[in-house]
Amino acid sequence: MERQRLDKWLWHARVVKARPARAALIEAGHVRINGVREKAPGHAVKAGDVVTIGLDRGVRVLKVLGFAERRGDASAARVLYEDLQGSRE
Repeated sequence: MERQRLDKWLWHARVVKARPARAALIEAGHVRINGVREKAPGHAVKAGDVVTIGLDRGVRVLKVLGFAERRGDASAARVLYEDLQGSRE
């Protein structure tokens, strides 16, 4: 798999807890891909894209490393991205 829908990737990467929240987060303009605000949940992300997500707890900056067919546990989700904020601190 080379690309995946943004909303599906956020769900598999465990960025959001509830399925309906992923589309609402994107449509509200809280997600950027490579610095560009994205409001379409169906927008495709590819490996290497940098996804910036504004959440209630703060901002997360994640680099897309891979994709999943199904939502797994937290350890499976961590291999889908690199946390760029964690590497700076």
